[in-house]
Amino acid sequence: MLSFARRPLSAAVPAGNLLGIHLFQCPDAVGIVARLSECIASRGGNIHNVDVFVPDDNPVFYSRSEFTYNPMLWPRDVLRADFLNLSHHFNAQRSIVRVPDLDPKYKISVLASKQDHCLFDLLYRWQEGRLPVDITCVISNHDRPKDNHVRRFLGRHGIPYHYLPTTPGNKREQEILELVQDTDFVVLARYMQIMSESFLKAYGKDIINIHHGLLPSFKGGNPSRQAFNAGVKLIGATSHFVTPELDAGPIIEQMVERVSHRDTLQSFVVKSENLEKQCLAEAIKSYCELRVVPYELKKTVVF
Repeated sequence: MLSFARRPLSAAVPAGNLLGIHLFQCPDAVGIVARLSECIASRGGNIHNVDVFVPDDNPVFYSRSEFTYNPMLWPRDVLRADFLNLSHHFNAQRSIVRVPDLDPKYKISVLASKQDHCLFDLLYRWQEGRLPVDITCVISNHDRPKDNHVRRFLGRHGIPYHYLPTTPGNKREQEILELVQDTDFVVLARYMQIMSESFLKAYGKDIINIHHGLLPSFKGGNPSRQAFNAGVKLIGATSHFVTPELDAGPIIEQMVERVSHRDTLQSFVVKSENLEKQCLAEAIKSYCELRVVPYELKKTVVF
């Protein structure tokens, strides 16, 4: 495995240049890094950061590169064509190139149930410009009055709110599908409904979920109280891709925090919810920055 230190996406880029990101997956072969470097250098670009992973037991090449990009020297359509040619040359399964300052932001829809903490945290981060997404709508199976803080926020920013109550026999999936069909991916911000396999196939794009790290030991109602009463010492949160198997999709991000006998139930819950907010936001940010690649059946490479 070849790996250079991960730098923040905001790493300094010389004046007149933009930041380009390339994510690549192909069968392992001699000369891939050389050809990638040559492609970028031949157009006046300079690699700032590169991370490469080749599993010991599976000859597949994964890489993520950050490079300087000057649209005057390297027009956007030529950039796309150059990496497409590389993709064909190496029979790549995945080749994505983005210029965040030029390309449209990812369009997402957010689904949430009664709990607001993850939803409102995403809205706040979006408002602050800390998530590179555009939120097309919020969908919930829980009704919120118009003077609710979430509804007021959405109203101020012109983001539609769709209340779709569900029953065991009607999950409103067709209506949800119509609302999210033009998005790039969907976020489940503590949406307490199981998405059917038929819905996942019909949508056909990625869905990112968050859940607390108290599973599978503490299931059902009020898992935080169950865990608190059991005296657990570590709590966590997991963000993952949604698959037909419940809460078993490839993991994108996980976070943990220590709790102790000094914690009350209230402080225990606050710590747990804070972890969920941070974990989900980091997963979305990593996904948008092309840091996440599905690996084998249930794993991910996260650069």
